[in-house]
Amino acid sequence: MTQGRLAPLSNLLRGSGTLALVITLSSCGFFGGSGGSGPTPAGEPDETVAAISDGDQTATDSTDAAPSLDAVFDSVVAEEAAAQNEPDPEPVDERSWAQRTLDEMSLEEKVGQLIMPWVLGDFAPKGSDSHQRVLRFIEENKIGGVIMSVGTPFEVAAKLNDLQGHADVPLLVAADLETGAGFRMRGAIHMPGNIDLGGATNFPSLMAVGATGEEQLAYEMGRITALEARAVGIHVPFAPVLDVNSNPDNPIINVRSFGEDPSSVARMGIAFVRGVQENGAIATGKHFPGHGDTEVDSHIALPVTRHDRARMDSVELHPFQEAIDADMGAIMTAHISVPSLNGGVREPATLSPLVLTDVLRGEMGFDGIVFTDAMDMSAISRSHNSGAAAVRALEAGADVILMPASVAGAAEGIVEAVRTGRVSEARLDESVLRVLETKQGLGLHENRYVPMEQVASTVGIPDHIAVADDIARRSITLLKNDRGLLPLAGTRSARVMSVTYRRTSDVLAGRFFNRELRQTYPRLTTAELDRDTGPEIYDALLQRARDRALVVVSTYVTAVAYSGSVAIPEELTDFINRLERIGVPHVVVSFGNPYLVTEFPGVQSYMLAWNGSEASQRAAAQALLGQVEITGRVPTRIPPLFEIGDGLMIGSKRGLAGGR
Repeated sequence: MTQGRLAPLSNLLRGSGTLALVITLSSCGFFGGSGGSGPTPAGEPDETVAAISDGDQTATDSTDAAPSLDAVFDSVVAEEAAAQNEPDPEPVDERSWAQRTLDEMSLEEKVGQLIMPWVLGDFAPKGSDSHQRVLRFIEENKIGGVIMSVGTPFEVAAKLNDLQGHADVPLLVAADLETGAGFRMRGAIHMPGNIDLGGATNFPSLMAVGATGEEQLAYEMGRITALEARAVGIHVPFAPVLDVNSNPDNPIINVRSFGEDPSSVARMGIAFVRGVQENGAIATGKHFPGHGDTEVDSHIALPVTRHDRARMDSVELHPFQEAIDADMGAIMTAHISVPSLNGGVREPATLSPLVLTDVLRGEMGFDGIVFTDAMDMSAISRSHNSGAAAVRALEAGADVILMPASVAGAAEGIVEAVRTGRVSEARLDESVLRVLETKQGLGLHENRYVPMEQVASTVGIPDHIAVADDIARRSITLLKNDRGLLPLAGTRSARVMSVTYRRTSDVLAGRFFNRELRQTYPRLTTAELDRDTGPEIYDALLQRARDRALVVVSTYVTAVAYSGSVAIPEELTDFINRLERIGVPHVVVSFGNPYLVTEFPGVQSYMLAWNGSEASQRAAAQALLGQVEITGRVPTRIPPLFEIGDGLMIGSKRGLAGGR
C-alpha cells in the first residue's frame, strides 16, 4: 500500500466500529479468517461479529481467531508511519558508462582519449626507458590507447596488461594485422643462431586470398585474426585493406590488396570484416578514400589521385561503401590528395572536411570510428607540426590521432584549439564519446585484462596454422609453363640450384621453401642475393647454372614502407633473361609483387606465391613438385601479358598418375 491509500483507512478506523465495516473487512479476509468460506448459516449468529460488536477483546479458543479491531488499527497506523519515514529513493542514473565517464573528464583528459601513440612489443622492465616512455603517455598525457608494434605473443599480452593497470580509463589497443596476428607477432629471430622463435598465425597476403576466389577463406582469416588479437589484448586489427590495386607501379599497396576488381575486393573485404567482428574485434577498412592507384609512397611524400568523381565512386569508394553498409566498425584515412573529392585543393584526405565529413559521414553514412593513418608520415609531417596536424584532422572529422610525431604536441594543439574556440567542445565530445562507446562495446569497462593462459591455447595453434596452409595452397597461381616444365619430375639425383632474391633484413626469405625442396633434391645448392649484390656474383651464378638440371629463382619483393619501390635490380632481370638464352630449365616464383614478369616475359615458367609467409613458402615448393594441385587465378591484370582470372590449372601428381 502507498501512504496515500493508508491515511483514509486509518482515519476511518478511528471513528467507526460499525458492524457493516467489520463484516466488509472480515469477508475479504482482513482479520485472518477464511474470507472465501461463504456466509454464516441461517439462524446461527456470527461469533466473530458478535464478539467485536460487543467490544469483547478476549481471544477465542480457535487458532484461526481474527485479531481485534484495535490490533488492526495499530497495525495500519504503524505501516502508515513507516511509509512516511522512508527516505526518498535515489534517482536512477540512466547514463551509459561512456557518457558518465565523458561527463566527469577534464578538457585535457578528453583530448588524451583521442591520442594513440606507437608502442613496441618488446620486453620493457619497470624503470627502463621504454617502459617509462609509455607510462608518461598514460599518466601525464592520459592517452586513450596505443598501437602495438612487433613482439612475441606473450610479451605483447604481458605488456598490455601492465599498461592497462596504469590507465584511469581502459586503453583501446590497435595493431596492423593485415595478414593476421603474425603480421606483428611472428618472425622474431634469435641471433646469431638464426633461430625462429615462432609466434602468431601469419597468413598469405590479401591478394593471395583474392587468388583463391573463396569468400569463406577471407572470413576464416578474419575470424582467426580476431581471436588471436583479443587473446593478447588487441581490440582493433587495422585490416582489411580495401584499396583497389589498379596500378602495377604502386609502391605501397600491391599484394596488400585483394585485387583489382572493385566488386571482388568488396566481397572479400566484407567476408573478412564479418570474420573479425563476429569474433569480438573491430575491423578497420583502409586506406580511405582509396590508395590503390598511386605511384608515390605516402610515407615519403603526398600522392595525388586525379580521377574524376564518377571513377572514384565506381572503383576506389565502392569497397568502402559496401563494407560500411555491412556495418564495418572503423575506417583508417589515407594521406593522399583527391582533388575531385576535396574541391580541387591539394591536401591530404586526412585533413579534409569535404572528404571525411561530407563524403564519408554524410554521403556514405559511416557512423563508426575514424582513425588517421600514422601522423608521423612525410605526407603529413613535412607540412604540419604535430599540434597543427592533430587539430586539422579533428576538424576534418577524424576521431583518433594515430602515431603523432609528438604526443604532447598533438594534445596541446587540440587543447589550445578548444580553449580559443577554434574547435568547439561539442565537436571534441563527439569524438571522445565515440571512443568511449567503442571501449564500452568491447566490454573494457568491465574487464580490460587478458588471462595469460589463453595466449598459448589460442595464438598460433595448429588449427589456425592449417587454415593459413589451406589458403596458401589454394592461392598458388601459375601463369607460364612453357614446355610443360611443371610439375617437376622430382628426381632425387638431379642437380638443382635455388637462387633467392630478398631484402637484407628478410632473414626468413627462402628458409622454408628451400627446406621443402631439399627433401626431394638432397643435392640442392642455394644462393642469396640482395640489392647490394654486384654483377660479378651474377656472372658466377650464371656459370654455375649451365650444368644444372634446373634453376629456381625466388623473388621476395613486397611493398615496404619508405622503400619507394617494388622493382628488382637490372642485374637480376638480366640474370633471368640469360637463363632463357642459354637454355637452362628455369622457373621464377614471386613471393610478392606479381607484376615482375613484365621484366622477363620470356621466362620458361612463372608462378605466384604472393608473400613470404612460411605457409606460402611451403605451398610453393609443394606446387612445383606436384604434391598439391594448382588452382589459383590472378585477381589483377598484369599488362600487357595477363588479365584478371588468368591461371593454368595443374592437378597434383597423385591425381594425374593415379596415386603414384
